[in-house]
Amino acid sequence: MSFDVAHIITAFSTVAIIIAVVIFHYEGLYWLGRLSRSGLVPHRPRIIMIIFGQLLLHCASIWAFGMGYYLLLQQPAFGSLEPMAVITIGESVYYSAVVYSTLGFGDVISVGPIRFLTGMEAVTGLVMITWSASFTFVEMQRNWEI
Repeated sequence: MSFDVAHIITAFSTVAIIIAVVIFHYEGLYWLGRLSRSGLVPHRPRIIMIIFGQLLLHCASIWAFGMGYYLLLQQPAFGSLEPMAVITIGESVYYSAVVYSTLGFGDVISVGPIRFLTGMEAVTGLVMITWSASFTFVEMQRNWEI
């Protein structure tokens, strides 16, 4: 396996997307936590607000990776998503959601340098999802009334 320009661009693109996703997730959780503790949201809806806020954060992350696939795969040197003949934004976001969630249906597979983005998205998604679960646990301890 040789590393060419496509591999290098894929690696740098992957790192850039991961940095953006982690910072966006951090800031989103920060503001959800502040809003939860502000007293502006009534007690019972706080956890619901946190859950929907996190779902929006994850959707944004999936779209960020999806756009990365879409943009890189406009050039054949970066590989392809098999068996897709034409890469659309919708297909790219679908593939991203399956990879981010580590669901892995297997109906679409990455080929070529784009595989690095696929592998790193799965790791990033796993970390973001567990981070959200930990955040939810802490907020539920703080806000849950039995």
